[in-house]
Amino acid sequence: MFGKIKKVFFTGVFGILYISFIAQLVYILAVLDDCEAQMIALAALSVEWLVLIAARYLSKRSASSNSSFSGNNFRRR
Repeated sequence: MFGKIKKVFFTGVFGILYISFIAQLVYILAVLDDCEAQMIALAALSVEWLVLIAARYLSKRSASSNSSFSGNNFRRR
């Protein structure tokens, strides 16, 4: 039960973060006029994107390692 709630929660959070990323990209390209400001903002956005990908990877890896644990005190790979 808790696993299903956790899965729905994290899927929703990552969905909101993806939408936020697209909104920030549109804002940077449409509103900022200075080329240097756009480059700095895009660099910050790319770092945010890498953190998001890492969080998604670690979340999936954690979920898969928890589900593959057996009662024999070892993990299957």
